[in-house]
Amino acid sequence: MTSDIPHPADLLRTMPFAERLGIDLTEATPERTTGTLPWSSDLCTAGAALHGGALIALADTVGAVCAYLNLPQGADTSTLESKTNFFRPVRAGTAQAVSRPLHVGRSVIVVQTDVFEMGERVLVGQTTQTQAVITTRRTAPHTQQAPEDAPVSGEGREEPQVR
Repeated sequence: MTSDIPHPADLLRTMPFAERLGIDLTEATPERTTGTLPWSSDLCTAGAALHGGALIALADTVGAVCAYLNLPQGADTSTLESKTNFFRPVRAGTAQAVSRPLHVGRSVIVVQTDVFEMGERVLVGQTTQTQAVITTRRTAPHTQQAPEDAPVSGEGREEPQVR
């Protein structure tokens, strides 16, 4: 896990898209990460409801930070899968996302993010995302030889033609 936790504002500065949407990262620990997105007419769809894509961006941002804070030293992450259920629209106020890790493994981290309408503290959506744990692979020294029966790269396959 990350030993020195950066300040939430520093983490947010690494995500210009989230900043452009108006997302604010309010808490960032490996156990719980939170962020907010204020209602804005330019982020709405029909009926003055916050667009689902804006809410998904909030959940993905907060969830990715939660996953990042659970990475082993020197690793990186990328979203492999994300699924969101919406329960009701956000028509005013501020949406708040609260992320918690469900599983922290060697190759994947699964995070669940609940999205609330802050004023009424009503659950408006829930996102579950799977994040890859990306580590640098160690390569064998050049002096090490492959066994004689090991397949040769590309053996038995036709190489694609580049045009």
